[in-house]
Amino acid sequence: MKKIFPLVFVALGIYSVQAQNNVPSETDLRIYGIINSVSADRIEKDVRALAGFGTRNTFSDTLSDTRGIGAARRYIKAEFDKTSEACGDCLDVFYQKDLVTPDMGNRIPKEAYVVNVVAIQKGTKYPNRYIIMSGDIDSRASNTMDFETDAPGANDNASGMAGTMEAARVLSKYKFENSIIYVGLSGEEQGLFGGKGLAEYAVKQGWDIIGILNNDMIGNIEGVDGVISNRDFRIFSEAITAKEETDRERNARRFYGGEVDGISRQLARYVYGNVKKYMPEMNPMMIYRLDRFGRGGHHRPFNDLGFAGIRIMEAHENYTQQHQDIRTEDGINYGDVVEHVNFPYAAKLTAVNAINLASLAWAPPAPKTVQIGGIVEADVKLKWTKVDGAIGYKVYWRDTTSPTWDYCRYVGDVEETSLEGIVIDNYFFGVSAVGANGHESPVVFPNGIMR
Repeated sequence: MKKIFPLVFVALGIYSVQAQNNVPSETDLRIYGIINSVSADRIEKDVRALAGFGTRNTFSDTLSDTRGIGAARRYIKAEFDKTSEACGDCLDVFYQKDLVTPDMGNRIPKEAYVVNVVAIQKGTKYPNRYIIMSGDIDSRASNTMDFETDAPGANDNASGMAGTMEAARVLSKYKFENSIIYVGLSGEEQGLFGGKGLAEYAVKQGWDIIGILNNDMIGNIEGVDGVISNRDFRIFSEAITAKEETDRERNARRFYGGEVDGISRQLARYVYGNVKKYMPEMNPMMIYRLDRFGRGGHHRPFNDLGFAGIRIMEAHENYTQQHQDIRTEDGINYGDVVEHVNFPYAAKLTAVNAINLASLAWAPPAPKTVQIGGIVEADVKLKWTKVDGAIGYKVYWRDTTSPTWDYCRYVGDVEETSLEGIVIDNYFFGVSAVGANGHESPVVFPNGIMR
């Protein structure tokens, strides 16, 4: 277990200074408890169980208790049910499904239901606001249409699914203002059908989605490029999410900036900053791309509908262990088997998810509108709509070439402020809402101009 005592004294020191100035503490000691509670052993147990079903191809056996996608999703639901029972039925666990047919894509060999396993931990103050963590249930052989050949999918993506189940076990012991969804998505290898189905379901239910943290491969530390690292991981995010802006807003970006400041990018920056604060031993790498080159993940259907979504995954992939039939060829062992999964690393990335789920679920909503002014003036001005649950606001700014929010100022419970001597032309700006517990919303980039 990590020793957190020096951090305790630092945090208390910060709190005492900040309390005198009515500034909420920026450190929540509960976060360290969450990190320390994530178990590599429990993740290993789930990865081995899921890989042990032989194949989890979307079109594999649904009736067997020992093989196929049906056995896998029943195992996941049973584990979510156990977690719920342990926390006094704090999770609403259910299946969400959609029918897919061969005419819907070239990776669908027959009609079948794509079935997601959903577990919802309802928030106490904002029950209709949701932050989501997802893993994928399904796996594939070299030929994605082959639903009979063994495809254990230990890293892709039993690791992400096991991490999602473990996050549920850890966070179910806490109460949150916002709701958290832990979900196993199916049909990823056939065209992201599980994510599409859940995103559309969210729209029909009227859910207010804070964002989705999609975990796809979080267990490999030995890259095909020869790099071995148990600290690096990638955060993929789209610059401007589909349906996020109107044509008028798109044209305005030529004059006001914001090409890399959509809601998914702000979610990525949130995760980056939180990890730097609470898990400084980790090296989060923000990748300015929806996903790996020419590829896609289960956050994309949420982006398509205008929701924030990012992909969290290992930094150093080994392609001989992805989408490969198990075999030995030219001295190379191919196949996505359990032996290639590093469980302590998977636990670290699970903790990355858990602390960000908790921070967002403890935070107030973000301001709906943020206006900016200060053209041809020496000071920049910002004005925003106040939100329920915030005791104050932070103004952030950064160099226009910086990927992260590098400067900030707590301005208190106000709805507008000026930053004296900071010229609007030289920086980008944003505003977040801060709760009494110190947790804050993602930063909102200005979406209006002060006249």
